[in-house]
Amino acid sequence: MGNASRVDPGAATREYGRLLGQGEQIQAAYRLIRDVILFTNGRLIFVNKQGMTGKKVEYQSVPYRAITSFSVETAGTFDLDAELTVWVSGRPAPLSFKFGKGVDVYEVQAALAAYVAR
Repeated sequence: MGNASRVDPGAATREYGRLLGQGEQIQAAYRLIRDVILFTNGRLIFVNKQGMTGKKVEYQSVPYRAITSFSVETAGTFDLDAELTVWVSGRPAPLSFKFGKGVDVYEVQAALAAYVAR
């Protein structure tokens, strides 16, 4: 899926605000080339732009309560990417995302831990 880079939550809200429910706010956002991961105060939203033009878009919503576990792998000496893997109830395979060195993977882990533990 490519390497993720941090996106300002305000800019993400302006672009994806129509996806949010009443009282829902984007806490963090990451762009993976054309795709986006949104961390809201109630769920993860995966924005998957499809096709050559990217006009067809899939919005996948994962409530934090559906996340059964997750792992964060930090970057190493030769492998410069950090990786987030999320297991979701009812899905046979986990969702996996790579983050470039500019992303604080501990921040990602802390956000998930705070919401999944609720």
